[in-house]
Amino acid sequence: MDPYSIIIKPHLTEKSMNAIDQKNELTFAVLRTARKSEIKNAFEDLYAVKVERVNTQVTSKGVKIAYIKLAAEHSAEDIAVKMGVF
Repeated sequence: MDPYSIIIKPHLTEKSMNAIDQKNELTFAVLRTARKSEIKNAFEDLYAVKVERVNTQVTSKGVKIAYIKLAAEHSAEDIAVKMGVF
């Protein structure tokens, strides 16, 4: 499956902005049917980083959110800057 069809867009809230600095974690809206392993592989392909873990949740509006924690050698802040979040 195409990585661009799995990872839809960044999910930016105050909580997710704090997680970038404090937890080295990025938050994205993802395809509702995507599994954690598919999200991990898609993110690693798109951004050439190592993902430590992926947690997901479905919001009350029906949007699936993925919390992607990066390995220690990669910076979530650097990726956020490349995406234009800051």
